[in-house]
Amino acid sequence: MKIKKRSFGTLADGTDIVLYTLVNTQGMRATITNYGGIVVSLTAPDREGTFADVVLGFDTLQEYLEHSPYFGCLVGRFGNRIANGRFTLEGVDYALAQNDGQNHLHGGIKGFDKQVWTPRALETAEGPALVLAYVSPDGEEGYPGTLSVTVAYTLSDDNALRIDYTATTDKTTVVNLTNHSYFNLSAGTAETILDHEMLINADTFTPVDGTLIPTGELRPVAGTPLDFRTPTPIGARINADDAQLEFGGGYDHNWIVNGEPGELRLAARVSEPTSGRVMEVHTTEPAIQFYAGNMMPPTLLGKGGRVYVRRGGLCLETQHYPDSPNKPEFPSTTLEPGQTYHTTTLYRFSA
Repeated sequence: MKIKKRSFGTLADGTDIVLYTLVNTQGMRATITNYGGIVVSLTAPDREGTFADVVLGFDTLQEYLEHSPYFGCLVGRFGNRIANGRFTLEGVDYALAQNDGQNHLHGGIKGFDKQVWTPRALETAEGPALVLAYVSPDGEEGYPGTLSVTVAYTLSDDNALRIDYTATTDKTTVVNLTNHSYFNLSAGTAETILDHEMLINADTFTPVDGTLIPTGELRPVAGTPLDFRTPTPIGARINADDAQLEFGGGYDHNWIVNGEPGELRLAARVSEPTSGRVMEVHTTEPAIQFYAGNMMPPTLLGKGGRVYVRRGGLCLETQHYPDSPNKPEFPSTTLEPGQTYHTTTLYRFSA
């Protein structure tokens, strides 16, 4: 069997939560739970061929319930921030939770990261897959329309975790789905990700204000600490004297991926020098958020008793631009009845 299933615990209301482990022909494993669609574990080979877990997380469901900084989860209805928790759609004003200072973050108080998804495991020609489904009712977290969402995780035999997001609605709404895994390609050998080398395939980014909301400008990366067009250690410029880095406490920005949105193309490549592990991110999305774990707690007890520190993991969240519902000049995140939202992202590992 390439798919294994076991209990991951029980919610307070008695709902059983399940953990699925997908195994490909190379021996790579992805362990995913139907609570929040969380990628609990993901193994990847180093230059010696040794597989180890490259995502941050916890050993128990209870820890995810109590104090997870969005480890590994699916994010929706709207990933990233919406200014002041408000937007107007078809002349109607909508108010959302202000759960990040004055702004709305990652779908609100009980976003898709805290929902129980309906799981279906299956073997595909590409490799084992876990398909998760969730129906978000009209008005949930303040969003209009009943949104029917399917997310398929497929672990391919070329060591890629592919994520296909699909959604339909019965009423005009906004949607921006992503995954919030924190990666450390050293598999814990290095405390932080500052020595990881980052390439981001982007000539421009969306600068932010002091609350991390895009100003609406598209700014070239050239001549800034946000230029990752050639591989650069993450720690090389993270403390540079730059207003954008001060706002984010480091890197927490949206880069506009070169190439045609809708086409699967390289968005980022990360390599870890000690292990030799390499991760490439390919996406059909127009943009990618690189977050360097700046707001992680100084110490957090994770899997196997390992202490995670600030910047102990990095996130590469493929997405539409933050605050798009309030920025008509940005690519639209509006979904109408009769339309199908579909995006694909894959995280491919090598050494």
